[in-house]
Amino acid sequence: MASLLPLIFMFLWTQRAQMSEPPDLRFMEYLDQDRLVCLSWGFDNHQGNITFELVVNTTGWVGFGFSPNGGMKGSDIVIGGIGPTGNYFADYHATGKSMPVVDKLQSYTLLSLEESDGQTRMSFRRPIQSCDDQDFHIRGHQRGQPAELQPQDGASNSSDHFSVTVEQITVPAIHTYYHCKIMPLPTFNTKHHIYLVEPDIEHHDLVHHMLLYRCPSYVTEVSDGQCYRGGMGDACFAVVAAWGIGGRAYQLPENTGIPIGGEDHDVLYRLEIHYNNPNKEAGRTDSSGLRLHHRPAQPGQHDVGTLTTGVQPGYVDYNIPPKAAHFHTYGVCNTTVFPQHVKPIPDLQVFAVLPHTHLVGREVRAAHYRNGEQIDFIFVEENYNFEMQQAHHLGNIRTIKQGDEIAVECTYSTTNRSRVTKMGLATTEEMCLAFLLYYPLIEVTSCVSRPNTTHPLMSTSDWIFNGNSSDQDEIAGYEEQMKTLPQIQAASDDNFEFSVYENGFIREMMKTPTVTCADNVPPANGSNVLRTSCILSPSGIILLLFWITSI
Repeated sequence: MASLLPLIFMFLWTQRAQMSEPPDLRFMEYLDQDRLVCLSWGFDNHQGNITFELVVNTTGWVGFGFSPNGGMKGSDIVIGGIGPTGNYFADYHATGKSMPVVDKLQSYTLLSLEESDGQTRMSFRRPIQSCDDQDFHIRGHQRGQPAELQPQDGASNSSDHFSVTVEQITVPAIHTYYHCKIMPLPTFNTKHHIYLVEPDIEHHDLVHHMLLYRCPSYVTEVSDGQCYRGGMGDACFAVVAAWGIGGRAYQLPENTGIPIGGEDHDVLYRLEIHYNNPNKEAGRTDSSGLRLHHRPAQPGQHDVGTLTTGVQPGYVDYNIPPKAAHFHTYGVCNTTVFPQHVKPIPDLQVFAVLPHTHLVGREVRAAHYRNGEQIDFIFVEENYNFEMQQAHHLGNIRTIKQGDEIAVECTYSTTNRSRVTKMGLATTEEMCLAFLLYYPLIEVTSCVSRPNTTHPLMSTSDWIFNGNSSDQDEIAGYEEQMKTLPQIQAASDDNFEFSVYENGFIREMMKTPTVTCADNVPPANGSNVLRTSCILSPSGIILLLFWITSI
């Protein structure tokens, strides 16, 4: 379930070595499962400089770059190393699958470059807004984890883990198939915390996403088969852990964990796997699931919950029009309904978000309102990539108080589609969700909404349901109508009991904060046009990391 995020490419000669975490840079990410390649970064303010430190297992040269789409073309790259005559370092850009070209304007500054014990450490900085059209424009929230929230080293190698998997299930020869297995977890007589969730996938080309839900206490029978066929198991909707296509292992902050065992050791759980089989291949079997690392819960640690927000999943009675350059859907969560499920309601400390749309999703924003006014964005993902879905640590905690509102906006592009796109469960249909990871855990599990499309206002926009128009002004008019319809909000709890509020509405959402180049810094191509390109939140920067061994 992330994003068309900027890809960071690293080009390196491989040679094993250990690496350490720079103590002065706030964010860090290991680029491989063995933690042999490490990137750290930090910044003082979202209009200043961003500093990187790259530690790799190489004694040759290293390269680092941002890509707008995952390919070489258009990438912003730096290359540095230690040669016979000393250090070298330069700012490049890629025009294709060929040697990068040196930038006319050198926006990156080398701070240090050294080799020792088979390892290269390179640190450098650049302005967050470089005002160079040959550089990548850094946008959004951070993807790596704040250094102070990093779990202990070696946690991913812990032997204290168990797996929840399906076993040799046959994937039908249909485009979309949901398989659900309801099962118990291992018995823990005292409360334990899950602190690391790892995907265990047999066929990456088939598995689209996986969700582990906690079942209500009245679900007592195990089962293994197609989802949503009726029965008690359909009430298992309290999200415990999630994984989306392209995602890696997810590690929670050191002082938190997802609670299991203890008094509720006999509760059942439902593993849901969405299989995407666009070629409708027959006879393929799969055994995939999640590997859950755990440890005994300690005093003072926080129980983590996941709150599902956005547009109500499943069939929603309106369509995304074809040929739309930008079309927005909205879901709202008004927390004033929470006391109907649990009292008292503590302040919820949101520390990470997992956004989720399907193939035509391009952007996800979660806005935070208090006393009727927007106070901030909880989360902004302006480069959503269906193929790379990962939870985003926010860097700074976002506090949700009782009475606050959360609005989730998803932006879609259907310029390559000639028919309407429905909201639904299939990969070719669409969703708009933001899973908020927070503490302390409360019993409310979902807070979503959908527009009331039976409202008389809809009678004037029948044209869009038939897909008869691709005029952008008409599409924008339809979008505005949908936004102004009353929102039917539904909140649910651990027992799958609902509270419904039928008069919700979508408030105006501010523009994402932008940074504009100074007048005295011309773009590299000589144009006098000022650029509005570096879109950030103070909470961090979006970084998606990927490394390869050679160009």
